[in-house]
Amino acid sequence: MNYHILTLFPEMVKNGLCTSVIGRAVERGIIRINAVNIRDYAKDRHRQVDDYPYGGGAGMVMQPGPVCDSYEDLCRRIGKRPRVIYMTPQGRVFNQSIAEELAKEEDLVFLCGHYEGIDERALSLIATDYLSAGDYVLTGGELPAMVMIDCISRLVPGVLSNNESAEIESFHDNLLEYPQYTRPEEYKGLRVPDVLLSGHHKNIETWRRQESIRRTYERRPDLLDHANLTRKEQEFLETIRSEGKAAAAGV
Repeated sequence: MNYHILTLFPEMVKNGLCTSVIGRAVERGIIRINAVNIRDYAKDRHRQVDDYPYGGGAGMVMQPGPVCDSYEDLCRRIGKRPRVIYMTPQGRVFNQSIAEELAKEEDLVFLCGHYEGIDERALSLIATDYLSAGDYVLTGGELPAMVMIDCISRLVPGVLSNNESAEIESFHDNLLEYPQYTRPEEYKGLRVPDVLLSGHHKNIETWRRQESIRRTYERRPDLLDHANLTRKEQEFLETIRSEGKAAAAGV
């Protein structure tokens, strides 16, 4: 997987991504981080990439020329025109399903805006996807891009040392992950659930699945509308819901 980040702050991207799990994947050549400095494509000696918005208003807008030129030069170098993902709160909110879709690509371009955004003409010419990290505004697109790259990379074969890790964590089957425990068996009066010490793998698997359903119901019930549940799991969910209603009613 090759990530190409069009940015005004390449060092921010490199420093943020070349550590931990992603950094090790970069060292092993499984993924590649290519930070392209948009400012390198400015035409004047001051390397200006922004200007005042037509029609007035606060702030500055990134000019279309340096943005488009940086992308076109990238396309010439790699011999293709990959998808361009523009980081914006106006886009679809990024989620695991989108990450799974993007992980199938060989090359992805992340376009990081700043100031009051990017001239609309540049976006109409090169942007293919508009994605948001959430319903809030940040100072630039670099942090959302790094979050998405981290998430997508976990789905790239070879990035994680344990192949199961990407499949059993939060949002698998639209459920949150079950509680995790490690040594010691007791800490400040709190014990590890007995089932996890039993060595009975089927019972452990059932417990984990039920706890995932319980946790999702308690913390993100909206996910359950699209959860992939068996008949017995659906019955377990209905039991939890009944218990919740009884507790709310003070029964």
